[in-house]
Amino acid sequence: MQVDANTLRKGHVVDYNGKLWSVLKSEIMIPGKGAAVVQVEMRDVRAGIKTNVRFRTQETVERVQLQEHEMQFLFSSGDEYTFMDQENFEQLTIPKDVIGDPVVFLTESMICTVMTYEGAALSVELPATVTLELIEADPVVKGQTASSSYKPAKLSNGVRVLVPPFVEAGTRVVVNTADGSYIERARA
Repeated sequence: MQVDANTLRKGHVVDYNGKLWSVLKSEIMIPGKGAAVVQVEMRDVRAGIKTNVRFRTQETVERVQLQEHEMQFLFSSGDEYTFMDQENFEQLTIPKDVIGDPVVFLTESMICTVMTYEGAALSVELPATVTLELIEADPVVKGQTASSSYKPAKLSNGVRVLVPPFVEAGTRVVVNTADGSYIERARA
């Protein structure tokens, strides 16, 4: 669908020079002399490369509509992860690099949001938080509780996180999937 360049907003996906680009920032710039332009910061959806492009305000670009699917994670085989669509039960195999760093938090039966274009997965969004058990936590150093310090700990999936001194091994904790940071102890 052709849209005016001045209508592009953060989150839109456009087809530019034969590649799919996600708009990160869009700003209309009015120079002291000459016509207004739209400065757009974009990231290549597949390669992850960022670029800045200037469009004339009356220029049109091809905006792409992505399909959003609620999918359940089934299993992994090497660097490929298999998900099942919750509506039509079709399975989709997605490479590890599409999922990115949060792949370590994928657990069996987890419901994720998968964005696709023409049947190919472009991104996988995990739930904002996961609850995991601490299998290892360093002991508390005397006087450490006086300040807001954190100690290293290891989660059941092998990921290392920093936790407050009062959290011990065997405790279930809530972790942010975006950056792997500790949020709170899990409620029973």
